[in-house]
Amino acid sequence: MKILTTVFQFGILYLFYFIGSYIQNYFHLAIPGSIIGLLLLFICLCLKIVPVKLIENGATFLLSILVLLFVPTTVGIMNYPSLLSIHGVLLVAAILLSTGISIAIAGTAIQFFEKKGQKRTEVQECNKLSSRSA
Repeated sequence: MKILTTVFQFGILYLFYFIGSYIQNYFHLAIPGSIIGLLLLFICLCLKIVPVKLIENGATFLLSILVLLFVPTTVGIMNYPSLLSIHGVLLVAAILLSTGISIAIAGTAIQFFEKKGQKRTEVQECNKLSSRSA
């Protein structure tokens, strides 16, 4: 039964991909149809048109095998040795640098919001104690 549920959820995810591809082709957009479908799915999840339970198992399974989905692309790069020469080194350096910057910015933002949340909690506790003593 779980397999049928997962297949049904794949179908729902594929439906969003198909709708996004149709919109991309119909309006001749530069954005890939898969991204449009992903945005439509995100909007439907935010507006609770599509409940999370309806796609949860299928999405979890796809995320668990995500690495395997990149294997053909990685093997395909081997057909272009020029990418693995100096351009490849520059590409890897750019990826590592941008990843490091992203991690640093995300970490700084999380620390900022965490401190802000702790201050808010301390103020609320202080207000509760002062209202009890008055």
